[in-house]
Amino acid sequence: MEILNLIGRVKPLLTNDIASFDNELKDLVQNNRFLVIGGAGSIGQAVTKEIFKRNPKKLHVVDISENNLVELVRDIRSSLGYIDGDFRTFALDIASPIYDAFIKADGAYDYVLNLSALKHVRSEKDPFTLMRMIEVNILNTLKTIQQAKDKGVKKYFCVSTDKAANPVNMMGASKRIMELFLMRESKTIPISTARFANVAFSDGSLLHGFNQRIQKRQPIVAPNDIKRYFVTPQESGELCLMSCLLGENKDIFFPKLSEELHLITFAEIAVKYLKELGFEAHECSSEEEARTLIKTLPQEGKWPCFFTNSDTTGEKDFEEFFMDGEVLDMSRFQNLGIVKSSLSYEDENLDHFLQKISQMMAEQKWEKSEIVDLFHQMIPDFNHKETGKYLDAKM
Repeated sequence: MEILNLIGRVKPLLTNDIASFDNELKDLVQNNRFLVIGGAGSIGQAVTKEIFKRNPKKLHVVDISENNLVELVRDIRSSLGYIDGDFRTFALDIASPIYDAFIKADGAYDYVLNLSALKHVRSEKDPFTLMRMIEVNILNTLKTIQQAKDKGVKKYFCVSTDKAANPVNMMGASKRIMELFLMRESKTIPISTARFANVAFSDGSLLHGFNQRIQKRQPIVAPNDIKRYFVTPQESGELCLMSCLLGENKDIFFPKLSEELHLITFAEIAVKYLKELGFEAHECSSEEEARTLIKTLPQEGKWPCFFTNSDTTGEKDFEEFFMDGEVLDMSRFQNLGIVKSSLSYEDENLDHFLQKISQMMAEQKWEKSEIVDLFHQMIPDFNHKETGKYLDAKM
C-alpha cells in the first residue's frame, strides 16, 4: 500500500536533501560507531535502517521490546542483508542497572541516538503512567546524556515532537521540558534534536490501528475535525539521521510541510485507506451501529466507519513546529527547517523540577494535579487542555 498517497502527498519529502548530502552522510556513518536507544520502535527502526545501509563501523541497538528487536533484525536481513561492521541488538530497559552494566562494559560510541519515548497523549490519563512518561522522556534522557559524556561520545541526538511547540498536553509538555534540559546539557556535549509530524502507520498510532481493525474485522473509528501533518517511516529515519550527523549544537530540525498542501484529517485517510483495499467507507451514526454492521457490510464491499468530532483531553487544534521568538534557518536545506534553539531556562527551575519528581518517587505517592502544577511552573504559558475525557473511553 502506497503510504504517500494515503497521507495526501505525491513524492517523498527529503529526496533532494538526502541526495545533496549523501556523500557526507556515508562518510560519517562509515567512520563512526552508533548506539540507537529505543531502536525497535517505528522511528527507531527507520533510523537504524538508515544507518545500517550506509555501512557503519559499529551499530548497537537497545530496546525494551524483545519481539520488536527480533522483527527489526529479520527486516534488515531480508531487505539490506549484512555489513562488515559490528551490528548487534540488546533487549534492555535503559532505566535498569543492567543497562548501566552494559554501558560500563563497552560504551565506546561516537554517536548516541535516543529514540525512546512515551508518545501517546492518552498516557496522561492516570498519575502513574504520567510519571512513567516523565521517567522515559526526561529522566532517562538525562541519564543517557550523562553516560554519553562519561564515555566521551561526540554527539547526542534525542527525538522531540511537534507537540513540544506551544504544548496543550502533558506529552508535548514533557518533551518541551526535555528540550529545556537539553539546552543546559548542550554546554558540555553537542546535542541536536528534531520535532516532526505524526509518523504514518507507526506502532500504536491511529493509522496503525486501521491495519489492526481490518485484520480483526472491526469498524474503523477516526476524528473528522482534526488535521495533522504526516511523514513516512523512512522520512522519520532520514530526518533523525540528518539532525544527528549534520545538525549543529542545539539545532532542532523539522520538516517543511505546507499547511495548504499537507494537512489532512484522519477520516480522509481512512476513506483513502479503505479504497486501496477495495472497500467503500460507510459512515455510521454510532459505535453500536458500526459494531453491528461489521457483520454484514464487508460482503457488500463496504466497511463501517464512525467519524466523530474530537473531545478528548490534550488534542491540539492545529500543529506547529516552532514558536514565536525562535530563530529559524530555512535556507540550509530544501525541505528541512532548523530552529537555532535559544530556549531560555533557569538552573534553579530545572533543579527544582528534578528535586520534586525525585521526592514524589521516593515517597511513592503523587497526584496528577501536582505534576500538572509542576509542569506549569516549568512552562508558564502551558495551555493544558483538560476535558475529563480520554481516548481509552472510545472505540
